[in-house]
Amino acid sequence: MDPAAFEWNAMHGWAIATAAMVSAGCAVVGTLLVVRRMSLLGDAISHAVLPGIAVAVLAGGRPGGPLVLLGAVAAALVTVGLTQVLRSEGGLAEDSSAGVVFTTLFAAGVVLITAAASRIDLDPSCVLYGILELVPFDTIRIAGLEMPRAFVTAGLVFATILLGCVLTWKEQLFAAFDPDAARAAGMPVTATTIGLLAAAALATVASFEAVGAILVVAMLVVPAATAELLSRRLHRMMLLAVVIAVVSAAIGYLAAWHWNTSAAGMIAVVLGAAYVLAAVAAPQDGLVARLAAQAALNWRVTAEDCLAFLWREEESARRGPESRDRGGWTLRQRVALAWMSWAGGVLWTADGWRLTDSGRTRAETVVRSHRLWEAWLGHHVKLPLDHLHPPAEWIEHHLGADVRARIEAEVGGRDTDPHGRAIPPEQTS
Repeated sequence: MDPAAFEWNAMHGWAIATAAMVSAGCAVVGTLLVVRRMSLLGDAISHAVLPGIAVAVLAGGRPGGPLVLLGAVAAALVTVGLTQVLRSEGGLAEDSSAGVVFTTLFAAGVVLITAAASRIDLDPSCVLYGILELVPFDTIRIAGLEMPRAFVTAGLVFATILLGCVLTWKEQLFAAFDPDAARAAGMPVTATTIGLLAAAALATVASFEAVGAILVVAMLVVPAATAELLSRRLHRMMLLAVVIAVVSAAIGYLAAWHWNTSAAGMIAVVLGAAYVLAAVAAPQDGLVARLAAQAALNWRVTAEDCLAFLWREEESARRGPESRDRGGWTLRQRVALAWMSWAGGVLWTADGWRLTDSGRTRAETVVRSHRLWEAWLGHHVKLPLDHLHPPAEWIEHHLGADVRARIEAEVGGRDTDPHGRAIPPEQTS
């Protein structure tokens, strides 16, 4: 391979590896923040650690070094403490108190860095937007191999976060989904939360050189939010968030190099695009799935309304020579009837649409649900008779056999509704 090409590939390879390592650490922390609905506090920490970093650098620390990490964690804990004080003593809502604290501390950090620019090696623009493209040029030698300092720092932070997550997994799981039960069981929920926020601070500091304080928020929140749309199990969600973060980091960097734009910004754009794609195509919570489910429900309601109407026509014919208002079928109902004719629920005769045995069974279930609910309302709510039909018209499509049995028991097993109409028996087929 041409030496120049090898050097080019190595440079970009290290940049991508650094971005991937940073993204993976943020994704692990971000998953726990998202499931605990603490994303705003993670956002606050990612900004509010800036003065801690600035003070540590003024004290002689190096960006990415242990002193800077310590300063960032201290600033994160101050942020959490001030947020709690403003909420408990100042009467502010949690989102308002977090907004006040992180904007003030972030602004103080920017002012401090700008005022001390001549004495510290910390460029405000790099702190805000990162310098991922230049990361491969600041290297240290480890085991005879020149490695970017930011990659080493990010790797150590990721390993620390992952180890802490494994060691406290049970506590994190309980605190995320049932903190009250966790406290009752004697689990240190407060200490677990502080540890999570400290991990968020570490992930933020490790990300500064690569993506800066602004775009690290995208790495903390977006991969986890995307994975939440695609998985219901926490460990799978976390693994998926890491995969999304790493792949987006690689694609974003290569796209940024191709179009000669900010690598950190393009990574955030790719993460946003991944979220939009998941929001549209997720199998359970995606827009397409929800629209399909709504369309299926509307179709079922239309079909069942047609069946129930035909059943009531038959009932009125059995009860006497009452007028059977056939009415006009809407286009949707005509399509539903045509489909049910093919499926075997109805059939067309010289006198119009008629129910088959299977269609009659299904219709009786719908009518039974309707009239049982009217009976329940009449028994418990004491609504006027003319107010019973509308709620029953909606609920008739959503009652299962168990619920119908419970309602029947509650109304005393009566066989007529408040209007005196017979309630069809439960179908066992």
